Parts: sequence; C-alpha cells; structure tokens
Amino acid sequence: MIKVAVLTLSDKGSKGEREDTSGPAIEELIKDIKAEVVSYDIIPDDQDKIEKNLISLCKKADLILTTGGTGVSPRDVTPDATLEVIDYEIPGMAEAMRQESSKKTPRAMISRAVAGVRGETLIINLPGSPKAVKENLTVVLPVLVHAIEKIKGSTQDCACQKD
Repeated sequence: MIKVAVLTLSDKGSKGEREDTSGPAIEELIKDIKAEVVSYDIIPDDQDKIEKNLISLCKKADLILTTGGTGVSPRDVTPDATLEVIDYEIPGMAEAMRQESSKKTPRAMISRAVAGVRGETLIINLPGSPKAVKENLTVVLPVLVHAIEKIKGSTQDCACQKD
C-alpha cells in the first residue's frame, strides 16, 4: 500500500476563503492504485512553510502530491520549494504532464511543476484546478507504483512488466 500525502497550496484556501476541490480530486484519482492518504493539508503559498511541510511529510509518505502554486505568479513558489528539498528531479514526469496538458490548453507551457525524490519519497507538483489535476495526474498514474518501488530499492528489471 502506497502512503500518500496531499498538500494543497493556496493563500485563500488556507484562510477558509476558498473551498479546496483539487485535494479531493487527487484523493479520488489515487483510488486507481493501491494507495491510502495518510495526510491532507492546506497551507499558504509561502516557500518556507512549503519546504518545512514537504520535509516533514517525507517521514510518513511514499508519495507527496502537491496542488497549486505551479504557475508564474509572484506567489507561485511550489516548484521553488520542491527544488530546494529534493535530492534529484525526475524531469520526464513533469515533461509528460506539460505535453499532455498542452493538447488541451496552450497555458500548460507556463507550468513550472516539477517531480523529484527526497530520500525514498516521490514528490510531484500538480496544478491548482481540479480539471488540471485530473489531466496531469492521469498522465503519471500508470507509472507511480513502479517508480515508488524503484525509489525504495527494487532490483526487479524494468523491462519485465508489460505496458
């Protein structure tokens, strides 16, 4: 069972001024894999707070899915915080998400979302809208279990599974 943390980044959401619909969308989508949500929180778009939360969540989750703060607005600092805490990036995941999203909107090209690993935890940034969460998470969902197995040290050959 994959332990998942969902972290919504929203100034308004953290103050109760906006309902978070993206976090619940993530929870619904991960039902397609053997996963359980071990943490769900909404915090403001504050880089220091995001970094501290990501570091803390890595102690209890195999996968952290963030939603929000991936664009180019001054308060969109989720990718910056993620880059500060990860050990290495997995650029193919973010590239695949942007590529698929760009089929639906040209605005996808301004997404700064990143995916990477800290210790044995995979961290993936998703956009802030439920529609974009679904579009992006659906792209990487088929490889999440395998990726987490490899991050945790599985020595099984990658080519032995049929896609």
